[in-house]
Amino acid sequence: MSDRSGRESGAGETGAPDGFVTPPPAEPGDRVAVIAPSGGAATVFPDVLELAIERLRERFDLEPVVFETAEADPDELRERPELRAADVHEAFRDPEISAVFATIGGDDQVRVLRHLDAEVLRANPTRFFGMSDNTCLASYLWTQGVVSWYGGQLLNQVATAGSLPEYTERYLRRALFEASLGELDPAATWTDDPIEWGRDDFRAVEPEYEDGDGWRWDVPDGREGEVITGRLWGGCLTVLPWLLAADRAVPEPDALEGAVLALETSEELPTAEDVRRKLTVLGERGLLARFDAVLVGRPQTRSREDRRSDEERTAYREAQRAAVGEWVRGYNPDTPLVFDLEFGHTNPTAPVPMGGTVAIDTDERSVRFP
Repeated sequence: MSDRSGRESGAGETGAPDGFVTPPPAEPGDRVAVIAPSGGAATVFPDVLELAIERLRERFDLEPVVFETAEADPDELRERPELRAADVHEAFRDPEISAVFATIGGDDQVRVLRHLDAEVLRANPTRFFGMSDNTCLASYLWTQGVVSWYGGQLLNQVATAGSLPEYTERYLRRALFEASLGELDPAATWTDDPIEWGRDDFRAVEPEYEDGDGWRWDVPDGREGEVITGRLWGGCLTVLPWLLAADRAVPEPDALEGAVLALETSEELPTAEDVRRKLTVLGERGLLARFDAVLVGRPQTRSREDRRSDEERTAYREAQRAAVGEWVRGYNPDTPLVFDLEFGHTNPTAPVPMGGTVAIDTDERSVRFP
């Protein structure tokens, strides 16, 4: 197991960190924490959580340790945000824990942030994996100078229905065991087929995958040929405005100068107008103008509650790309944008390092995490 050490430098809750630390990689055989810092769906669908734990053991040779929140009643989690914070602290403090996995997202992790102890997290940097509502914890760690991984969430990304996608396994393995993620490749196929977690045949049924068509590059003429390098910040576009409204765990605009924004949308399937409104919040806060580039995850286009035709799904993707491009460029006219990357609410996924450095080559059309 790798040694962990803290940093002497500190940061305010909404300030810029004095420096970033990348937590050391895990090693096969290590213990990893399973926690629920957001919602409590793991206890509603215990078979799906068990599948995720089996895959951590059998595919990655890890020893999952299930913490109290992962087995807690969803109502108790919602009523006790301090309980969720306590599990985060305990997991990070434990020198035998090499990585921390969130079970699932939710909609109120912003309430957990006031209970977090920044000194504990800075002194015990540990690889954290989560997405969606876990944008809150990822941004909090960013403000403390601790890199985390946006992805690798257990119920919806490790415990995928049917088989674990090779692409997901490849990049999660890198995020767990290597110093850097390396070059990101477009996935050959992808899915947002909403397989019900409660199905008796969940482990056996394969989602409907469709051919990928690569990433969409939108680079202004004046930026062609550049290699853009910056620290990654962002997450789920549904959640980021909550942080701004609460004024918690948001970097100051100056701290994001020259950074790269990562955005993706959730299973709530926001309309193009919803996307515009949320981006306006980021723009008026003075954030959008600071980024040197924007990476956008492939959007989910259907859900268990909202089934759509192929034509409707294609139109939805096109409308969202247009909205993001128009409203980002309204605040930052020369920003290169790359659409349909493999992070967010579709599968397969690559856990991208929030706070880590990304290099975007507009000539080679490549994205790399050195």
